[in-house]
Amino acid sequence: MAYFLKVTKQKNRTYLAIYESFYNSNKKGTSHKSFKSLGSVETNVKNGIEDPIAYFQKEVDALNRIRDEAGIKKISDISPILYLGYFPLKAILDKLNIKKFVDYFKLTNDFEYDLFDLLSSLIYARSVHPCSKNRTFHEVLPNLYHPYEYSYDQLLDGLSFLGSNYEKFIELFTAQVEGIYGVDTSKTYFDCTNFYFEIDREDDFRRKGPSKENKKDPIVGLGLLLDSHQIPIGMKMYPGNESEKPVLRDVINDLKKQNNITGKTIHVADKGLNCAQNIAFSKTNGDGYLFSKSVKGLSEKEKVWVLLDQDFNETKDKNGKVLYRHKSCVDKFPYKIEYNGKKVTVNLTEKRLLTYNPSLATKKRYEINRMVEKAKSLTLYQAKRNDYGETGKYVNFTDSDGGKAAVKINQAAIDKDLRFAGYNLLVTSEIEMTDHDMYDTYNNLWRIEESFKIMKSDLDARPVFLQKEDSIKGHFLICYLAVLLERIFQFKVLNNKYSTSEIFQFIRNFKATKSEIKYINTTTHSNFIDDLSTLFNLPLTNYFLSETQIKSMFKHKI
Repeated sequence: MAYFLKVTKQKNRTYLAIYESFYNSNKKGTSHKSFKSLGSVETNVKNGIEDPIAYFQKEVDALNRIRDEAGIKKISDISPILYLGYFPLKAILDKLNIKKFVDYFKLTNDFEYDLFDLLSSLIYARSVHPCSKNRTFHEVLPNLYHPYEYSYDQLLDGLSFLGSNYEKFIELFTAQVEGIYGVDTSKTYFDCTNFYFEIDREDDFRRKGPSKENKKDPIVGLGLLLDSHQIPIGMKMYPGNESEKPVLRDVINDLKKQNNITGKTIHVADKGLNCAQNIAFSKTNGDGYLFSKSVKGLSEKEKVWVLLDQDFNETKDKNGKVLYRHKSCVDKFPYKIEYNGKKVTVNLTEKRLLTYNPSLATKKRYEINRMVEKAKSLTLYQAKRNDYGETGKYVNFTDSDGGKAAVKINQAAIDKDLRFAGYNLLVTSEIEMTDHDMYDTYNNLWRIEESFKIMKSDLDARPVFLQKEDSIKGHFLICYLAVLLERIFQFKVLNNKYSTSEIFQFIRNFKATKSEIKYINTTTHSNFIDDLSTLFNLPLTNYFLSETQIKSMFKHKI
């Protein structure tokens, strides 16, 4: 309604008043009430107001403008968006009953904040919207459904504490996962990666080393161990200049001690971790191994067996297309290992599986020919040695009499790579394994690559803007735990029926916007959200969501 100036004539005088009109629910119509009495026109003229009606009309107009502006809602500096997609991760974390163990840290530390709240909220924030810790605190945490009470300085302090104790927290989570969901170490998958830091100088932790992304920046190495169902059960961080190969031994030894694992485990890793010392470690530890091995690095006798086009079997898809050809043998193979400071040769009985993938062969040959063409082009234009990069393996550099490097195409190296394109060799101590078991077990190693992809892409584990070693470790602990909860959700709750990308798309996109009375579900419809709504019997697809319905999501037990 509005204000208006009421003019009333009474006993030869004209009286003025400001009245307010409003809706009367009893009368079901408009009513008026006095807002301000202004006296008579005659009195106001005597008081120096030349035209009282025009004067007070301006006051009425001003009151109406204020009312109009008050009735128009302005945007707020507080986002109305609520992230809701992390509720399955919260349900899993609740089921793991981690809080009671994290609270024990309060007995020996003077925290002015709830450590479990800090840990859990950082996991949820990293899952729904990965970004820097500063943006996480100011832009993401306020939009989680549950409020968290700690300052930014306390966030950094807590992150540093988590990092300094990251191995304890991983041990705690692994023990709880084993107790609630079960951990199967009959086969364990292991691989390493590294994360680079855009800084100029190295420190004790961030050191220059062989980067997976061919960066020259200092890096930090990270080893990840999965159980046979691809659930993370261990992580080890190490300076970037250290070799990856001993990390496998360190992580597996530590995990066995921490979790009282006494049974035999099969260590599965790619060719980067296949070395005689790791193989010897597996054997002396009472374990087994399944590694890939470079075909090009085999002895000449073994290469003859590789290229001998006989004894191959074929595995086809349902349409009859050949997926891969394979043949295997069991024999004793020599390895040189270090024993008491000396190199000794031991003969180990292994099963070796050779596979040939036609699709992979085509792809590899295409990549080789592209590099060869690039090498020829660089040679033609007399490029410098360091311009060749990876293509340098297809040329020979020799110094001429004039001191300038002469470049010649290395046809032997090209022919060798083309000859072995598409071949892969798997070696295992488990001679009773079938060819298909070996192939399937090794190819499940891609789950680790996917876990690294989740860290690097889905969870934006880098770039890392933190500087202190403990804070960096705390950051990667948060990433690891986010991967762990997602993997449990994917494999233990959803029975691996949905891909990682579908799951993270839901976690990121399931949001609501708060209106005056209810919440509006702004999520895009998908088959996944339909299925999840049915599975959990929750109103995930409703356009309007009440406070009670949202509470039911976060109280849902898995």
